[in-house]
Amino acid sequence: MADSVVLRAESLALAPASTATAPALDVAGLGKRVALPDGELTILEDVSFAIERGDAVAIVGASGSGKSTLLSLLAGLDTPTTGTVLIDGAPLSTLDEDGRARVRGEKVGFVFQSFQLLPTLTALENVMLPLELRGDADAATPARRILEKVGLGARLGHYPRQLSGGEQQRVALARAFVTDPALLFADEPTGNLDTHTGQAIIDLLFSLNADAGTTLVLVTHDEHLAARCGHQIRLDSGRRVA
Repeated sequence: MADSVVLRAESLALAPASTATAPALDVAGLGKRVALPDGELTILEDVSFAIERGDAVAIVGASGSGKSTLLSLLAGLDTPTTGTVLIDGAPLSTLDEDGRARVRGEKVGFVFQSFQLLPTLTALENVMLPLELRGDADAATPARRILEKVGLGARLGHYPRQLSGGEQQRVALARAFVTDPALLFADEPTGNLDTHTGQAIIDLLFSLNADAGTTLVLVTHDEHLAARCGHQIRLDSGRRVA
């Protein structure tokens, strides 16, 4: 396969590949429709592609093209109306909410535009949280280590309100990477930051991603950020375009 992000024409009626050789993400015929009082709204229609392990992929397109909806479906935060999502060869879209949550806890990290830090927890406690939810016996040591790696070793006891926007996003990056996820999803990770701070966060994101060997899938309207990824998936009115 010449390009690791390819438009799929074949049906998923074929048996899924083994997890040893399967793409990190394999998406076929994905669609999302929602019911409205005056009819049905199609948000995504017949979106197909595969992403190989270790790739960095940008989902791009105009506002309202379906980018964030696609990311939610890939991460199992929402379920498709049609089509399938496979993570490491295993079906995600056929699982119930508990099953999808288990996959997210084991394989997925998230970085959001709005940081999504818990205001009543310190930076250290925010980063420890996914490890504690996973049942790790020692959550503090790896949390401290990665906070030092993102330059916040002196801010462990600070609450989100005591941190700048860039520092809050560094905490969010540390929280996303602390579980060593196989997949990292980022939704407009610099959308709430000024240009200089956003560039520093992007440099840090790609540095952490390279060190961890994570498969990165990010939604962005920033063409410069998208260009730093190895591949792009462009949406227009809910459909994938070349």
